[in-house]
Amino acid sequence: MTEAVVFDMDGVIFDSEALVMKTWKMVAEKYGFGDIESVCRQCLGTNAAATRQIFLDAYGEEFPYDDYKKEMSELYHMEAAGGNLPVKPGVREILKYLKNAEIKTGLATSTREAVVRKELAEAGIIEFFDVIVCGDMVERSKPAPDIYLEACRRLQVRPEDSCAVEDSYNGIRAAHAAGMKPVMVPDLAEPTEEMEKLAECILPSLHEVREYLAGQR
Repeated sequence: MTEAVVFDMDGVIFDSEALVMKTWKMVAEKYGFGDIESVCRQCLGTNAAATRQIFLDAYGEEFPYDDYKKEMSELYHMEAAGGNLPVKPGVREILKYLKNAEIKTGLATSTREAVVRKELAEAGIIEFFDVIVCGDMVERSKPAPDIYLEACRRLQVRPEDSCAVEDSYNGIRAAHAAGMKPVMVPDLAEPTEEMEKLAECILPSLHEVREYLAGQR
């Protein structure tokens, strides 16, 4: 029986990765650097430090990443402000199901804590999470297992008794490395042969994840 479910946030709880891609494309078009979609895909599931390094590896050490990231963030938050960030289908239903079933619920996201708490509060779902572990609270980013191990520690559950819901390759790798049961709900990244091997299952939406968990009771 699953004792806890730990969710990634971007691309799982919120339909935010598409907005990240959109705003980075706006900055890339303005300043004339290419291949932004490929670079953004490499960053899925990673924290701020890892994302910065991926950009520098792609565009060179002289690339003014911090300036461009600041501009991209301003565009992103303008569009997402005030609860306008879309919630993925099935989010509220699965969170209510877990609460009613008394299954512990956590969040393990590479996004920094201040942004996470603001977005969850604006969406009116922050109270559903027993623990929230963010990218600036652990040293190593996904695909390292650190963030999931910390979430399990705070939830006081064994990783093997816990399920992780992820959309990114790095997230599935991290959950698998932590010894959890990874469930992939694809967003921007299509499942690969590696994901099929690492994931417990691959499901089209959180509605099916809720049914999967209910079937384990």
